[in-house]
Amino acid sequence: MNAHNRLGEFIKARRALLRPADVGLAGPPSLRTTGLRREDLATLTGISADYLSRLEQGRERNPSHRVIHALAEVLHLDAEATGHLHRLAHPQPAIDRSVSEEVNPDLSRMLAAWPDTPAMVVGSGLDVLTASPLAAALYSPAGPRPNLLLFIFLNPLAREFFVDWEIVATSAVAGLHAISSTPCEASARRQALVARLREESADFARIWVKHDVRLPKYDVVRLRHPDVGRLDLACQTLTVNAAPWQLLNVYQAEPRSAAEKALRQLASIAD
Repeated sequence: MNAHNRLGEFIKARRALLRPADVGLAGPPSLRTTGLRREDLATLTGISADYLSRLEQGRERNPSHRVIHALAEVLHLDAEATGHLHRLAHPQPAIDRSVSEEVNPDLSRMLAAWPDTPAMVVGSGLDVLTASPLAAALYSPAGPRPNLLLFIFLNPLAREFFVDWEIVATSAVAGLHAISSTPCEASARRQALVARLREESADFARIWVKHDVRLPKYDVVRLRHPDVGRLDLACQTLTVNAAPWQLLNVYQAEPRSAAEKALRQLASIAD
């Protein structure tokens, strides 16, 4: 990850995902360019190709709101990706870069008091910072207090544990991209984590360069646990107000479902 040119990398990556036909241009795709040509994006956006080149190369770092709005429209960005683009172009002053990843003790006690609910708090680099006893048992294949990204991409057990591994991996990387534009994005640990994963995991590198952006909100996660078998769980993701770079994941099973039975069995094993 080039920490100094995320704006340019994002624009270039999203341009590569479009075809001329996607933006109403006729003619065959270029044999030399992946996706939409820079000249075509510049024309449709109402800026010069030279200016767009400087944006993508990081030589121009202060585009106007009009230019950002036009780029978002032509690149077919949704609301979340558009917000990400604006934050990259006009970042807010960074908060304390030594911000602690410690979890509020009251929140930790609350999770500890949820014996029947899997719930965990993850940090800005997807480290599991604290977990309810049932969540710790649920994610036991990843080890105690794991980093979810390292588990997903570098641990072979993850492909058995996550039934929809590709969906989970894509969502995790999209969430990391979204977090990277927040004021506390200057985390040296997170940059080192991304550098390691790009080097050691071809799958991470493949997904990372797409620059998909999506903070997790609600998903159905399908797991295959070595002790209790298949669990289909709804996962609700909430922002921790006291530490907005932390996320609270809460898992639920449908009442009277096989997953609910499996969770009860897992809880008895964990005890």
